[in-house]
Amino acid sequence: MPPRSPLPARHGLDAARLRTPDRDREGPDPWPTMGAWLRHRLPEHVDVPGMLVQERFVDEGGRAVREADPYVPHRFVWFHRDLRDEPEVPGRIHVVHRDERLVVVDKPPFLATIPRGGHVMQSVVVRLRADLGLPELSPLHRLDRVTSGLLMLATERRWRGAYQTAFERRAVDKTYRALAPLRADLELPTVVRNHIRKERGTWCAEVVPGAPANAETRVELEREVDGAGVYRLIPRTGRTHQLRLHLLGLGIPIVDDPLYPAVRDVAVDDFRRPLQLLAAEIAFTDPVDGQGRSFSSVRSLPLAAEA
Repeated sequence: MPPRSPLPARHGLDAARLRTPDRDREGPDPWPTMGAWLRHRLPEHVDVPGMLVQERFVDEGGRAVREADPYVPHRFVWFHRDLRDEPEVPGRIHVVHRDERLVVVDKPPFLATIPRGGHVMQSVVVRLRADLGLPELSPLHRLDRVTSGLLMLATERRWRGAYQTAFERRAVDKTYRALAPLRADLELPTVVRNHIRKERGTWCAEVVPGAPANAETRVELEREVDGAGVYRLIPRTGRTHQLRLHLLGLGIPIVDDPLYPAVRDVAVDDFRRPLQLLAAEIAFTDPVDGQGRSFSSVRSLPLAAEA
């Protein structure tokens, strides 16, 4: 178990942590100084010399790590990364529910759930940790950046296990709604089952013909609006891009999907055409107190670009 970070969170983000390798794995004295090891360990675009001068690397006691400090194996080092400028995502995060253990929010499209890649400050977790004063706030399930709607988060680490187990056991009922074309020859309701695979580093997932099913969604037509259908989607599994691929496979791709059926080149600051997919309802028996819980999105289809 690593020691606790000596640096406080910044912008709702914990400090990054590194650890020097054990000497016997690397041979004797692989780096003469801690500065040499940090330059080896971090990417070239990180200004290690400048950060050392600014005393931005610290050890477990909070003392600055210096360029000329002798290399020490099995030593922990903490620092805060520089953040890129990010276009501000429009739209409000509606807090639907908050108590001691849970926060349930209704997020706008284009806002990432967790800080990752080029979306750090513009993420639900970073925004809400600061706004709600909850430094340990963390999501209990996934919601794509371009998807709108309900997201559940644990207020503290100690509550995560019970609720994540409920998701893993499929004890949480989730309902989505999607705007997609109408097909007169499509018999509904129907259940789509197939095998979905997504390779790391690729944008799109794919259906693998003949492979054992690992994804299942019930699809119903709820109503018509402006010549399109509002579909009620009830997933029994949670594969990446599952709903988007299942409607695509039925010949009714979700309106304004930037990936399916074809990848569109959309600028990161283009928020004009939100994906018409909404995480609309969530219901479960609370694993901590046994109470029934249900929440509904404040948004509805069709989704408009938010100011």
